[in-house]
Amino acid sequence: MTQAIVIEKTDETQTATLRDIDLPPLAEGEVAVDVAYSTLNYKDALALTGAAPVVRSFPMVPGIDLAGIVRESLHPDYAPGDRVVLNGWSVGEKFWGGLGARAHLRGEWLVPLPEGISMRQAMAIGTAGYTAMLCVMALEDNGVTPESGEVVVTGASGGVGSVAIALLAAKGYTVAAVTGRESEAEYLKSLGASSIVAREELTGKPRALNKERWAGAIDVVGSTVLANLLSMMKYSGTVAACGLAGGMDLPSSVAPFILRGVTLAGVDSVMCPRPRRIEAWQRLARDLDMDKLESMVVEVALDDVIATAPKFLDGQVRGRIVVPVAPGIG
Repeated sequence: MTQAIVIEKTDETQTATLRDIDLPPLAEGEVAVDVAYSTLNYKDALALTGAAPVVRSFPMVPGIDLAGIVRESLHPDYAPGDRVVLNGWSVGEKFWGGLGARAHLRGEWLVPLPEGISMRQAMAIGTAGYTAMLCVMALEDNGVTPESGEVVVTGASGGVGSVAIALLAAKGYTVAAVTGRESEAEYLKSLGASSIVAREELTGKPRALNKERWAGAIDVVGSTVLANLLSMMKYSGTVAACGLAGGMDLPSSVAPFILRGVTLAGVDSVMCPRPRRIEAWQRLARDLDMDKLESMVVEVALDDVIATAPKFLDGQVRGRIVVPVAPGIG
């Protein structure tokens, strides 16, 4: 038996409770992990509230992130005592996730936690920070350098945005932060943003092309905001798109691509190949200012997670939420 948050559905009624559950026996290739820390992400909030059909199998233990210590392993790459981190792979959607005291996971889903990152820091980073790193890498892969010009980050006060700003600023980029909350300006500047852009500047009806403004962009919003970003990119600029908080549509045109050579780089964190994951985590250990990371963190106890989830949907969450499940083991 292990304690976990469990989402259940009967007919059209969905509930989430914290209770004891039985984990199935380990299968060949699986690893049992004692969870030290997990997180609460936007996708977890959707799952817990039922606001979107994130969960694809019931009952479900949510939690797309976890960091912990291997208790038992039937996978050749891991042994008891190893420190590991997990992000994505449909965990918390199709497979039981990290918002519980123990998890049974496929060994190939795990990444060894790099030296220099504690398990708490790993979950302060979480899928949001790991996704931010993938976005920075996508900009770099497409030739966007600090000398190319300003880089804009949407959803700036959220988890992806906060870490992206810190990473970009540490590498010498000039960063513009997009937010709908003026009260977050000082927080965003403390992370390294050079300027603040009102969200309203990117929510009007998109034009095929606008005045060239940014060399690169990291976007978590999609829809109209992404369309406007594309129209404002400098020649040969790149937008790394990783989210759809504003919708899945894209009311744009081919003009930015064929007249300015703009690249729209899709960034997927869920099924990202393992070598790329390992590279991202190694870069995070090397490039991320851990003091800035700590300034983003709010801790929420496991038994408060269910009540906290709706705040994501109301836009009341800043930075990263870390859930200490069994911090003593880490």
